[in-house]
Amino acid sequence: MSGWDERIAALGATSELLRLLADPEDLQAAAEAERLFWMTLASGWFTAFADADFPDFVPAVNTHLNCVGTNPDFIYGTATIDGTGSYLLTGERGDGLFLLMDIAAGGLGVMDRPGSSLGLLDFDTLSLDHQGRFSLLLSADRPADWLGDWHHLDPSACSLSLRQASYDWGASREARIAIERTDKAHHPRRRSASEIAERLSALAAYPKRLSGMALGFIAGQRGKELWNRLEHDNWAGQGGVPGQHYYQGLFRLEPGKVLLLETELPDQVRYWNVQLSDMLWNSVDWMNRQSSLNGGQARIDSDGRFRAVIALDDPGVPNWLDPGGNCEGAIMLRWTEASSGPQPSLRLVDLADLRKALPVDTPEVAQDIREAQLRARRRGVQLRRRW
Repeated sequence: MSGWDERIAALGATSELLRLLADPEDLQAAAEAERLFWMTLASGWFTAFADADFPDFVPAVNTHLNCVGTNPDFIYGTATIDGTGSYLLTGERGDGLFLLMDIAAGGLGVMDRPGSSLGLLDFDTLSLDHQGRFSLLLSADRPADWLGDWHHLDPSACSLSLRQASYDWGASREARIAIERTDKAHHPRRRSASEIAERLSALAAYPKRLSGMALGFIAGQRGKELWNRLEHDNWAGQGGVPGQHYYQGLFRLEPGKVLLLETELPDQVRYWNVQLSDMLWNSVDWMNRQSSLNGGQARIDSDGRFRAVIALDDPGVPNWLDPGGNCEGAIMLRWTEASSGPQPSLRLVDLADLRKALPVDTPEVAQDIREAQLRARRRGVQLRRRW
C-alpha cells in the first residue's frame, strides 16, 4: 500500500520521545507515554482533514483526549480557516461564564504551522437578540450592506479556537455555534489521492509533534526544579488567554505528608481554577476524581483565603485535590480578568498535623458525602457538550 510503511515508520519514530522522561527505563512511565502517543494520534484525526472552505468547530481535546493540560472547566473547539476569505458565525451565546475566540496565524491542528495570536474576541461584546443569538462576520473589509457584528480578519489567519467556561458543569446552557465560508460557492469536492496521502503522513507525524510538546513542557518544569513551588507565566501568544495570570509548577508528595496550597483571592476575578496533571501533562481524570476545583466549586475559608490539599487519599476536607495515584505531577492555577494575580504557595504538611494547619472551622467531609459529590461531578461532566 502506497505510503503505508513510511507512515508506520513515522509513528514508530515517536518512541524517540521516551528520552524526555525522567527515567526512560521506568516501565510504568513508558507505558503511560505510549498511551499519550496513541491519544495524540486520536486527537489529530479531528483536524487532519479540516477544510478552510468548509470549516467546523471540532473538539480536539476533551475528557478522553485530556493531553496538554486540558482545562476541565472549558469546552474547546477549533476550526481551520483561510484568512483571505469571509466567514459567518451564527448561534447562541449560552449562559456560561464566558465564550472567547482566539484568531491565530497558527495552531495545534495536524496541518497547522506555528504562529502567533492575532487577537481575542469576547462574544460578550457582540449584539445578541432576545434569545441570546448572534451573527458575526469575519472578513478583510466590512461589506457596506452588512448590519450585524463584524470583525477584521487578518490574511495570515488560519485557525479559530473557542473556549467556553462554566463553573456549574451540566447546569449551564452551552453555546451553539455554526461557521460557514461566504465568499465561495458551496461546492464540496472529493479529495485527491495525493492530498489524502499528504494529510495521512502529517497525521502519522502528529503524535511526535504534540506528545513532544507535552513531554517537553514537563521536562522544562523539571529542569527549573519547580518541585512544590510555582512560577508565574502569562502564555501570551502561546495559546493562553491574554491578560490571564498562570501559576504553574510541579508537585511531589512524600510518605505521610500532604501538600497544602494556599492563596489570597483577587478582589475581582471573572474566572479562576486550579487543576492537576500527571508527569506527561495529561489532566488527571476530572470526571471521576476531584482533580480540579474552580471558583464555583471551591470552598473559601472564613479568612477569605482559598486552601486546597493535594493528597493520595481523601483527607476529609472540602478542597481535596486528588492526584489520581500520582506522587508527582503538574499543577496550574489561573486568574482570568482579575484585579490582581495573587501568588499561591505550596508546602508539605504531616498528614497527622493537617487539621492544625487549616482554619479551625474547616468542615470534615464524610465518605458518604464525598461519594455523593463525586457522583454529581461525574454526571455534570457527562451532561456537557464534549464531542
